Amino acid sequence: MIILVVLAVGLLLAPTALSRAIYKLTPEERAYRISYRSAVGDRPIPEIAVHNIGNVALTVSNIGQFGTGYLGAQVDPVTGNQAPSCIFPTGSNINYMYVGSFWIGAVVGRDTLVSCGVDDYYNVIELWPDPPPIGNIERKSIQPSSQFFTDDAISEQDIIAVYTDTVTDPSLVNIDTYDGRPHIPLNIEITQRSYAWSYEYAHDFILFDYSIKNIGRKTLDKVYMGIYVDGDVHHTSRPGEEGYGEDLCGFKRTYPVDDICPYTDTVNYAYIMDNDGDPSDQTSWSSTSARGAAGVKVVRTPSDSLAYSFNWWATNYNAADDFGPRRAGTPDDPFRDMLGVLGTPLGDRNKYYVMRHPEFDYDQMFAAKGHTADGWLPSPANAVDMSDGFDARYLLSFGPFSIYPGEVLPVTFAFICGDNLHTVPTNFRNLFSPYQPERFYASLDFSSVAENSRWASWVYDNPGVDTDGNGYRGKFRVCVYDSIPDTLGKRPPEIVGKGMRDTVFVEDGWIKYADVSYYEGDGVPDFKGASPPTPPVVRILPRLNQFNAGELVIRWNGLKSEMEEDAFSGTLDFEGYRVYQSLSPVLREFALVSSYDRENFNRYIWDRTRQAWRLLDLPFSLDSLRAIYGEYFDPANYPYDHPLHVPVMGEPDSVFHFVAQDWNQSGLRDTIRIHKRFPDEPFPSTLNPDTARIYFPEELTDEGYFKYFEYQYVLRKLLPSQLYYISVTAFDYGSPGHGLTALETKPTINMVAEYPQNDVATVERQGLNVVVYPNPYRIDRNYRSVEGGGFEGRGQEELPAERTRAIHFTNLPHKCIIRIFSIDGDLVREINHDCAPGSPQCMHDKWDLITRNTQAVASGIYYYSVESEFGNQIGKIVIIL
Repeated sequence: MIILVVLAVGLLLAPTALSRAIYKLTPEERAYRISYRSAVGDRPIPEIAVHNIGNVALTVSNIGQFGTGYLGAQVDPVTGNQAPSCIFPTGSNINYMYVGSFWIGAVVGRDTLVSCGVDDYYNVIELWPDPPPIGNIERKSIQPSSQFFTDDAISEQDIIAVYTDTVTDPSLVNIDTYDGRPHIPLNIEITQRSYAWSYEYAHDFILFDYSIKNIGRKTLDKVYMGIYVDGDVHHTSRPGEEGYGEDLCGFKRTYPVDDICPYTDTVNYAYIMDNDGDPSDQTSWSSTSARGAAGVKVVRTPSDSLAYSFNWWATNYNAADDFGPRRAGTPDDPFRDMLGVLGTPLGDRNKYYVMRHPEFDYDQMFAAKGHTADGWLPSPANAVDMSDGFDARYLLSFGPFSIYPGEVLPVTFAFICGDNLHTVPTNFRNLFSPYQPERFYASLDFSSVAENSRWASWVYDNPGVDTDGNGYRGKFRVCVYDSIPDTLGKRPPEIVGKGMRDTVFVEDGWIKYADVSYYEGDGVPDFKGASPPTPPVVRILPRLNQFNAGELVIRWNGLKSEMEEDAFSGTLDFEGYRVYQSLSPVLREFALVSSYDRENFNRYIWDRTRQAWRLLDLPFSLDSLRAIYGEYFDPANYPYDHPLHVPVMGEPDSVFHFVAQDWNQSGLRDTIRIHKRFPDEPFPSTLNPDTARIYFPEELTDEGYFKYFEYQYVLRKLLPSQLYYISVTAFDYGSPGHGLTALETKPTINMVAEYPQNDVATVERQGLNVVVYPNPYRIDRNYRSVEGGGFEGRGQEELPAERTRAIHFTNLPHKCIIRIFSIDGDLVREINHDCAPGSPQCMHDKWDLITRNTQAVASGIYYYSVESEFGNQIGKIVIIL
């Protein structure tokens, strides 16, 4: 059974009895609650990491929490930027998370115990890492260009954290005042691995893989696990109740799929969304409209035969206003009084009851409808207010199972986002009624979330792939979509042809065309999917031409990009390269400057049954098409509106049209475009560099690269003072049989930042003088703007101007000391410049206009000196602020 849950975003609320959603702690108060606990000695230190390689920017931690709502303002230790709670799409500032966490409960002996990452309303944190460095977060990546690249990485962005529930220090773990006792551990250790990808089909979800180990001496019986979610969906410009008080959550079990043979997919997800999508002026969408949804799909549990529960509630310190749907008691299932509260489960025993009690709550927008006939308690007095959007949280639970001492159990779920759930800006206003919400609910489009949830399951366990080699490839559907009489006479049933998804077989005197598609894997985790070719490692040679115009010579080697099989399809699906440039590291600012792709064509076939064109085959080269249709065949003569008719004996004509796979810009000799450095070099005698060094050294460059795979592109007429971000992406031709379009790596994955100036080898060889710019430095020139030279703050617009100021030094040797003095000779700042020769920006450094006493400099005249083994140089800098 597959379950999907929305990791929601919640609130920390003050002890005040309010009817709607309620006071939230300031970032400083939230941060204090965490930081004061880890300020001394060998205490555990909370640490965060940010998933940002895909379309979901999500903060995770080593204390079992997702999102920054309870942690307060955090800085991403990798980028130095503010850590998002959960932003989707990345860069949009539309938030889908306050805080979420992992809960686990069990019966230990005669006691009932629960440990949770957070119950934010009541300040409960019971999962903590070991003191550093043991408890530090670990990062890995499959991308060779990443600083975290390792051979054992799973995704493009692996984040690994380990924590336990064994800390009992009351300054770290609050006393359970409702059960009247301190925290009692289950004695578990949790290894949390989260995986993210940039690929188009996978960039809207993050997979979480947990290993839960019993490190105690007692068996944990009747174990239940849960994902607790407190969610806010809003643009960050809409803080307060306007943002967090308009959420709707629920659980959706199925979604129809319009495939070759339509079917109903069981996706099972709990969702969080804004009530109306926040249209601008209630009439149109804008960049601040929160139109999407988020969810968590459980894809692996320790057992297939488990019970699931979905519960939501609106917390309030006033017990009369604390509500969540509850079933009325029966003789077989008596009603449990949770300290007079219908919603929030207070204390270990009530938390465990909610997790183990098999109950699926009705969706929040249906709160005002009467449900007593179905066995539910009456709706609350404020049900109308609750049904049109409220600050609610929820819990998705599953179990039971046992964990014996030393045993490790796996749990895997996906955090999934999808866009455009809200379709028309006025739908909520015109269609929603608290007593009849069905019309509005029917207007919601869950297709994006549903598709992403399928892909999350497929990446976790690849359909049709026999991972463990036992012959089982998973579950599949067979759909006969066409059949014609067998004109060759009745033959025994047999398969007579097979395509990407199609199988042609003979049965009962008919030739039948069937679509065979796997929809589940073999049950063995894969954690991989179709991927674009590995992006090449980019090497940049900066230089100035004879006119002192900047140039960047971009080089790369395509051995891995072109010769590695796709992990999902097992084919060599490389299609081409694209070169991008940008003035900042922000993805949206990268511009395409050149492209190369192989000459090939897609062949579409007319499906008479569905009256639609279908793409079933991989792209054909021109030579392969001419081998089929004749040596003078030109696919360009058969476009969509002038298709090719191929007679078939005893059958209607087969009808095809052809489309170039990309631009078919396949020439590699034009030095103005992407070109080969050694265009006449034959294919290598071996692809093993070590073997080539011994037996075929002439096939390698001086740096040890295969000449055949060496490419180059030259960017010309560049501004030498400007920092350029350069990337070479690799892309494939997709996978028609799996509904995948061409996949391309993100430009930000292997980007290199470089100045088009004299490289350090030229500086040292020719003994060039150091150049300082801008000099004079004038604050009224607005150096952040393009007109001002763009020296400062590109991609750092969120920072104030004084934090992006810089004076640049270029023509530096690879190792030197820069000193800045006041006009009186006092040392203002010392900069140790030390880089590996040939590394990016090695000829360059900058001063941030901050003194060695961490104070901003004043206007005036300053002296600088540059000392190195190649000589010394002094000069003057004028600063006008």
